Amino acid sequence: MKVNGKEVQFKNNKTVIDLLNDYNLNKDRVVVEINLEIVENEKYETYILKEHDAIEIISFIGGG
Repeated sequence: MKVNGKEVQFKNNKTVIDLLNDYNLNKDRVVVEINLEIVENEKYETYILKEHDAIEIISFIGGG
């Protein structure tokens, strides 16, 4: 599995929310794209990742 272009160890039954927790990311401050398709925020807890998924996590940063 690739996350933001880097190979990471694949674990069975891992969800998007599990992955975000691994990186200490808040689900409300990111967009997750898997295999070039954006995953809806509501599906993060049920979407099961697959071994050959290409995942991009985009974080929002506020400023002022």
